[in-house]
Amino acid sequence: MSATGKGWRDLPRGAVIEDAGNAREYLTGDWRTERPVWDEEKCINCFFCWVYCPDAAIIVKDGKVRGVDYAHCKGCGICAAECPKRVQAFTMVKEADAAAAEAKAKAEAAEKGGCC
Repeated sequence: MSATGKGWRDLPRGAVIEDAGNAREYLTGDWRTERPVWDEEKCINCFFCWVYCPDAAIIVKDGKVRGVDYAHCKGCGICAAECPKRVQAFTMVKEADAAAAEAKAKAEAAEKGGCC
């Protein structure tokens, strides 16, 4: 028994989903080392990415792919692998490179008087 009065048998088991449908509560996007960058111009809305994404991180609205939910995307690359080779609407990039590019774009927009 520990100082809290609970032994190991009293602790909740890890990696157990006790309540069905609670995955949206857990933001797992910080785990990735690579991120999929989606090119709207190339996308043919075949939905292969959406079907195969194990994290339901492909955003679909009004019958079209609209982007990637980076708060839940773990960067596995399945979307890029399943996207038809003639299309290649997804490109996997290093997370650090993507974050640096976003910061640079944000700084340039601020210099030009743009928002955010």
